[in-house]
Amino acid sequence: MKKLILSAVLALSVLTFNATAQKKSSANSVVKEQVKVTIDLNQVKDDKVMVTITPPKFTSNEIVFHIPKTVPGTYSTDNYGKLIDDLKAFDNAGKEILTSKTDDNSWRISNAKALSKITYWVNDTYDTEKGSGFGKEDIFSPAGSNILEGKIFMLNTHCFIGYFDGKKDIQQNVTVLHPATLFGATSMIDIDKSDTVDNFITSRYFELGDNPIMYSKPDYETFIVDGMQILFSVYSPSGTHTAKSLLPDLEKTMRAQKAFLGSINTNKRYTVLLYLSDMQGNDAKGFGALEHHTSTTVCFPDMMPTEALGEQIKDVVSHEFFHTVTPLSIHSKEIQYFDYNDPKMSKHLWMYEGVTEYFANLFQVNQGLIDSDEFYQRMSGKINNASNLNDTMSFTEMSANVLVEPYKDQYLNVYEKGALIGMCIDIIIREKSNGERGILDLMKKLSKEYGPIKPFNDEELFAKIVSLTYPEVGEFLNTYVAGKTPIPYEVYFAKVGVTKAKIQTPVNPFLKDQSTPFITVNPTTKEIMVISSDDLNGFMTNLGLKGDDIIESINNKSYNLDNIYDLIIESQNWKSGDAITLKIKRDGVEQTIKGEVKLDTEEEEGYKMTDTSKEKLNTAWLKG
Repeated sequence: MKKLILSAVLALSVLTFNATAQKKSSANSVVKEQVKVTIDLNQVKDDKVMVTITPPKFTSNEIVFHIPKTVPGTYSTDNYGKLIDDLKAFDNAGKEILTSKTDDNSWRISNAKALSKITYWVNDTYDTEKGSGFGKEDIFSPAGSNILEGKIFMLNTHCFIGYFDGKKDIQQNVTVLHPATLFGATSMIDIDKSDTVDNFITSRYFELGDNPIMYSKPDYETFIVDGMQILFSVYSPSGTHTAKSLLPDLEKTMRAQKAFLGSINTNKRYTVLLYLSDMQGNDAKGFGALEHHTSTTVCFPDMMPTEALGEQIKDVVSHEFFHTVTPLSIHSKEIQYFDYNDPKMSKHLWMYEGVTEYFANLFQVNQGLIDSDEFYQRMSGKINNASNLNDTMSFTEMSANVLVEPYKDQYLNVYEKGALIGMCIDIIIREKSNGERGILDLMKKLSKEYGPIKPFNDEELFAKIVSLTYPEVGEFLNTYVAGKTPIPYEVYFAKVGVTKAKIQTPVNPFLKDQSTPFITVNPTTKEIMVISSDDLNGFMTNLGLKGDDIIESINNKSYNLDNIYDLIIESQNWKSGDAITLKIKRDGVEQTIKGEVKLDTEEEEGYKMTDTSKEKLNTAWLKG
């Protein structure tokens, strides 16, 4: 999972079914025990949809039906049972059977031997979100749901479908009834092939929860990367963004990721579901993504400029895709046998989220998407962010207790210190192997040792890692990951020739700082104006701009109050020396200004490669 404050569902590989094979039967066929589910998207009542579940036969007098309290990858208690209204149970004659709600997420059903079906209505989550989705009661948007009749249904299946005690490991047969105008994007195989009925079969509940579905007006693209078929589906309420317009960023990213991973990833299908929120009171506000074995759900604001959205896709989707390595292929028993309603958490978030986040940055410099200086500054930023959290808390202790305070408040450190842990281990392995191996090699070996269906024991992972690497890695893990000692990052950077240095970083041409802009807006005309001041920055003085100049367009794109956010975000990508053309109005007279971008800089503490004697090891680290 990647949360963005702007911000893993786990499973086995998808079990595909050939439609023809499904129809074959014989006297020797074995009928598998299964749960049948129907979700009706054609009948929306008070912004809710009806779910009907036909259970297998029970031999007990009563049974408990659960909706998840927590799902893998979210590391929070969300109580999805609060979405359920009017749950009823019936026998074969249609007579209602007594049910009682035993907690927020569970219902006890009497006379289970006679149970024929249960029905209930499901609310969505986006309508009730209040904030960012982190540190609040909100369900994180990429793990949530939306029901907007005839337009969009975001179905994270754990929001809609529950399970019976003792029946999580039997086949799940799900039918979705939907308008013909909506396309259901998912990595599951639809064996019905109708325009209005989709039918999916999974081997168990865990696999079903691993496969979200987004029903929306068809807007998708497909491409193949090294034998993997990618489906990219986009919902943009304004129509501003399309799968076609965003495809180049996604395709470039995923090709680079596959080149970086090599043989470690063997998925044949992968789906990216991009939901763009209109940011109104009844839409998603928790931005980021949630990973699945063969897909990811992503939420961002619809108002983001295409270029900025493409950059977010590169960073966030790449993080989620690297989860196919860990924890989806390499994970503990706590994850393999996840208890949705009484979860036991693993100690190894440093690997599940941290190494994943490290890979999401390392692959970019490895594949030439960013340069080494940018990579160093990203790691420097993580060091600064980690320093604002509890740097003396045991990372393994925090991981095992992440659902409760005070550990819960430290969760964001999995993206900061967690990634830095991965970096340090990578450097240790590179140093000890003379640059021949790194942490990617370790993850490949762990993946071969375990894999999607063979979990490890939490307490045995460190010893296994040492057996595959070096004693120095074990010393690091025990001291800085299980222990409470802060990591001396300078020591590990020095091993690859990187030291602290003063870095000149460009500042935004329209902002002096986060709260002091160089531009303002006329609320009546919505025009963007240069502030009335004699203290303008180098960008403006270099182009001859003056106070009260009205900026009408830049590089042939018009700007005003309605898209000023675009201007600020897009200018983040400008570089000194870039050609630029402005159309302005000064004292009522329009004029065109042509010139070059000149950006002011500010001095920050960061890291640079300074020790040329370590150049070979540095190159092996970043490019090996």
